[in-house]
Amino acid sequence: MTPPRVAPSLPEGRRAVLYALRRRGEATVDDLAAQLDMTVSGARQHLAALVEDGLAEAVELPRPAGARGRPQLAYAVTDAADAVFPKAYGELTNELLGYLDESDASLVDTLFERRRDQRVRNATARLERRRGLKGKVEELALILDEDGYLATCERHGNGYRIVEHNCAILAVAQKYGQACTSEIDFIRTVLPEADVERVSHIIDGAHHCAYEITPRAA
Repeated sequence: MTPPRVAPSLPEGRRAVLYALRRRGEATVDDLAAQLDMTVSGARQHLAALVEDGLAEAVELPRPAGARGRPQLAYAVTDAADAVFPKAYGELTNELLGYLDESDASLVDTLFERRRDQRVRNATARLERRRGLKGKVEELALILDEDGYLATCERHGNGYRIVEHNCAILAVAQKYGQACTSEIDFIRTVLPEADVERVSHIIDGAHHCAYEITPRAA
């Protein structure tokens, strides 16, 4: 089973420090403590936790000639912290798709078809290296997990079940049904030796999307 990947859940104080650090670009413990009206020791504890989680990094500042004592550190947000901050990708994508839909509705269908075909090409190259349906399902779940679907796979009856615990394109899927059609078409295409049925759907109010994969008789 592929373990789900999730962004760390941050306590309120730690999140406030991370957001302040993002706005400043770079800051010392004293800078953040003053801005957030917290103690220096409190700010340092939050920063230490963020560094441990890989969400912030510390760089030693140049020391003036003759300076003594503990070196001063400047902190900055790492690339790994990007997942913690708000995103508006879904709204932007829907806006752009809306413009295409107004011009020519068939263009929207074409875009989703091209996205599906590209995913099929990429996935097929990886699945070809795996033997048997079990290996291919495990690799497909890994691909879906990497795409942001927090996917897992498990044995189910005489086949398998892939569960997507997150919809990476939920805002788009809620407006354009082609997104969901493209998803199941993608899975069916890369697993031609199996029957694939969607048995749970986030769009219908479920907590996850699930696909039952049953091997076809030879």
